[in-house]
Amino acid sequence: MDITTRKSIELLITRFYEKVRQDNIIGFIFNDVMKVNWEEHLPVMFDFWETILLNETKYMRNAMGIHFEVNRKVKLEKKHFVRWVQLFTETTDELYTGEVAEMAKKRARSIADVMLFKMNQENEGLIIPKKE
Repeated sequence: MDITTRKSIELLITRFYEKVRQDNIIGFIFNDVMKVNWEEHLPVMFDFWETILLNETKYMRNAMGIHFEVNRKVKLEKKHFVRWVQLFTETTDELYTGEVAEMAKKRARSIADVMLFKMNQENEGLIIPKKE
């Protein structure tokens, strides 16, 4: 079964973040550093992935800006993005197969690569992101 509806995205993202919250490499970023309010965060993530995967115009925020804020509190490193992609890919593979599922994994890798590049630039003083 492939990712075809918001409900399928909600299942994927909910399961994914259950793993993230318990993870010994990245969980602390969400739980301790950012103290994520999951009731607020999950619907935003549903919108984000629905926009990316199902071409719905739901997410209208600046995802990069939010991650710069995180990076100022704890340096986001390659190991964090690698683990995020691993958990996302693992969760997707557990739940779905098909064209959209494969696209989801590719997009997750691309997002992580771009964010890592941008965070490294900020950490090296090569860019100064705008405050949100």
